[in-house]
Amino acid sequence: MSASGQRKRISIIAPMYNEGEAVDYFYAELCEIFSRASELDFEVICIDDGSCDNTLIKLISIAEKDSRFQVIELSRNFGKEAALTAGFDAATGDAVIPIDADLQDPPGLILEMIKEWHKGAEVVLARRVDRSSDSFLKRKAAEIFYKFHNALSTIKIPENVGDFRLMDRVAVDALKQLPEHHRFMKGLFAWVGFKTVTLDYVRNPRVAGASKFSGWKLWNFALEGVTSFSAAPLKFWSYIGGLGAIATLSYAIFIISRTLMHGVDIPGYASLLVAVLFIGSLQLISVGMLGEYIGRIYMETKCRPLYLIRRHYGTRQ
Repeated sequence: MSASGQRKRISIIAPMYNEGEAVDYFYAELCEIFSRASELDFEVICIDDGSCDNTLIKLISIAEKDSRFQVIELSRNFGKEAALTAGFDAATGDAVIPIDADLQDPPGLILEMIKEWHKGAEVVLARRVDRSSDSFLKRKAAEIFYKFHNALSTIKIPENVGDFRLMDRVAVDALKQLPEHHRFMKGLFAWVGFKTVTLDYVRNPRVAGASKFSGWKLWNFALEGVTSFSAAPLKFWSYIGGLGAIATLSYAIFIISRTLMHGVDIPGYASLLVAVLFIGSLQLISVGMLGEYIGRIYMETKCRPLYLIRRHYGTRQ
């Protein structure tokens, strides 16, 4: 109960894309959690992000029999970041908890998060201390990304912390003020700040289905994270250009001096070819990096909505 005598409400938001095999397990787990916290009101907002399987059908069936569940059907697949944003926009709770339907993040931790929230925490992070359920490549890629991102950006992302967390209404309202369309949610979560505590947990294997993130998608996701919160890559190529100019000037002085003292040697085509290809590749990489930032500006200026809702199922409480 709050100080005014009103029951606190917890909003759980779950973006889903082709999670039909996991929906029933997800529903059963949440119902078990709700039965252990009868003093709270819960709403579950499931966002169907353009699924091609029976995810939407199962979600609608649940919403029809359980008034705590709502379903937002997006008009197509907009991506997880947009689906999460749709969930935050629709949530009405005093605290909001995003969670995946695959149950790798254990719903049982929700009650521990709520306890910390009642103690005064405005954000409760869930940190993975054991990711053995993930592949070795995925674990190493995540480790490298966190270190690389935090080395470049002034906004530090907590390592091994995903979207699973509790956010007080004050933090949610702050998050909703951020207007960018290219959304890297982990970075935005970190940017808003607020009083934060961390809970550790062991990451479980998926209960069903397969991950929707391929290696290519994870790479683009990492690139999105770096370019969203740091201009360091642009500065890096400025430094490379400066060092290249100094090296070129030094070499030019050396060549002129040697020519004046020893005459002209027969030119070497191999060294010339290597130099041209090396400098050309650096130029292409730097132009590509500029393109990433210019592309972000281009997409932001369009001001398109982050997502479109086709239909809303269930009772809007």
